[in-house]
Amino acid sequence: MALDDDVRILSGVRLFQGFSPEQLRLLAFGAEALHPAAGRMLYHEGAEADSAFVVVSGQIGLYRERDGERVEMGVATAGALLGELALIASTHWLTSAEVRTEATLMRLRRKHFRRMLEEYPDLAALLHTRIAEDLQEMVRRIEGLSPRIGR
Repeated sequence: MALDDDVRILSGVRLFQGFSPEQLRLLAFGAEALHPAAGRMLYHEGAEADSAFVVVSGQIGLYRERDGERVEMGVATAGALLGELALIASTHWLTSAEVRTEATLMRLRRKHFRRMLEEYPDLAALLHTRIAEDLQEMVRRIEGLSPRIGR
C-alpha cells in the first residue's frame, strides 16, 4: 500500500480522528503491513500486548477460552482497531484473535506511538479525552446489561 492509502485508512479509525495529516503520515510511516493467511493466530489471550492492529481488510475472530471452550466475543472487520490500550500502556490481550479470512493489517507499535505523543503533546490531550469518552460509553453499556444479568 502507498503511504497516502495508509493515511486514509488511519484517518477513518475513531481513535485517530483529529490527528493532523502530518501526524497521520508519521503514524503510517511507522506502521508495519501484515498479510496473514486465514487460520493464523494473531495473538493469544493473556499474552503481553506491545502493539495495536488496524484491520484494513478481512475478518478477525475474537474469542476467549472458558473451560476449554472458545467463546466468541466478536468479529473485527475493516476499520477496527485491536488493542488500542497497548499503544499507551503495558497490558495483556483480553481476547485471542484468529484470522478468519485472508486479511491485511497495519501493526502500530507502542514505542513509535509514544514517541509521537512526546513530539505532539496535543495528541496526548486528545487521546485522553477520547479514551475517557469510550470508557464512559462502555460503563453505560454495562449498566444497560445489568438488568438482564441480574444482581
